[in-house]
Amino acid sequence: MPIRPRRLRQNPYLRQTLQGVSLSVRDFILPVFLIEGQNQKRAIASLPGVYQMSPDVAIKWLSERATEGFLAYLLFGVIDSSKKDDTGSEALNADNVVCTFLRLACERQLPMLGITDLCFCEYTSHGQCGILSADQSTVKNDETVARLVTQAINHCHAGAGMIAPSGMMDGTVGALRAGLDAAGFDQIPILSYAVKYASAFYGPFREAAQSAPAFGDRKSYQMNPAASIDEAIREATLDVAQGADLVMVKPAGAYLDVIARVRQAVQVPLVAYQVSGEYAMLESASQAGWIDHDRAVLESLWGIKRAGASLIISYYGEILVKLLGK
Repeated sequence: MPIRPRRLRQNPYLRQTLQGVSLSVRDFILPVFLIEGQNQKRAIASLPGVYQMSPDVAIKWLSERATEGFLAYLLFGVIDSSKKDDTGSEALNADNVVCTFLRLACERQLPMLGITDLCFCEYTSHGQCGILSADQSTVKNDETVARLVTQAINHCHAGAGMIAPSGMMDGTVGALRAGLDAAGFDQIPILSYAVKYASAFYGPFREAAQSAPAFGDRKSYQMNPAASIDEAIREATLDVAQGADLVMVKPAGAYLDVIARVRQAVQVPLVAYQVSGEYAMLESASQAGWIDHDRAVLESLWGIKRAGASLIISYYGEILVKLLGK
């Protein structure tokens, strides 16, 4: 007797019933680029539909997303170049734009989880992710980690609900866990950018966060895109052993195999970041009429979820409700 898999595809209701991958707005974390001032909303040329926003504008935008069912956001601070220096000192300012927003969110009782990106690239004059070595060839690991702990504690005092270290410094998670616990924030979870590649897909983000390296690159601390998956598993398991409550793979689209293997290797939730370059490619191709925008976006997100992501960081916040139909 012939086997006919198409029988299960003929009826549209049966197709939906048997759909193995589902997406909800609850599965997404929304990135937010914060700028100083009031009533500021600036378009990002390479990320059409995404904006830099001052805290008052961002709180309104997120409040609208909360009514749609979104539950979490990820903050990136964007500061004026005049405030940047070699050590990224503004990152440690307890009244910087990120801390200002977190206090506002607490005051307004925004019903969402506030996650803060923990790094120095947006705050340093050189655009690298920490304190540079004397010859400026790389970032000094332990000195940077100590400052990341201070940055995290400031964020928690301001109201952060989760900390997300992104700099790929060795030992960061362990130092953060110890520092947060000692400061009375033992209940604050850590989402580690455990598997973060030195990817070509970050270009639009660097415009949005004004964080492009002034010289060199980040290959001495971010992972080689051609590395074996074994390295990704090692990074993720090390961070879990140090106390990471969730781990991240970044980027997502070109690393679905990594997501799948890391998902099998760790017993904590996995977050995948659909990064700026992935978003920009989809938007550019759809604007040129080369692909069906909505179908392509959903297909990309289904792939990330099917690979094993528990949560997805994506720039498609405003249209996801329409795309998902809920």
